[in-house]
Amino acid sequence: MTKNMGGTDKIIRLVLAAVIAFLYYNGTISGTLGIVLGILAIVFALTSLISFCPLYPLLGINTCKK
Repeated sequence: MTKNMGGTDKIIRLVLAAVIAFLYYNGTISGTLGIVLGILAIVFALTSLISFCPLYPLLGINTCKK
């Protein structure tokens, strides 16, 4: 598993995950939408931490600088 995410991509994903988490705990989003967005936030955070997005190879995307 080679890294395919650059620094900017990782920061954007972490910020989105933090915003979703804040909105969920604040009560702005709830119910099914809150659960779906929460799962998406977890995926964003995990892919940022390991610097690998499983969809990128399928789409031919690589934001990591060589």
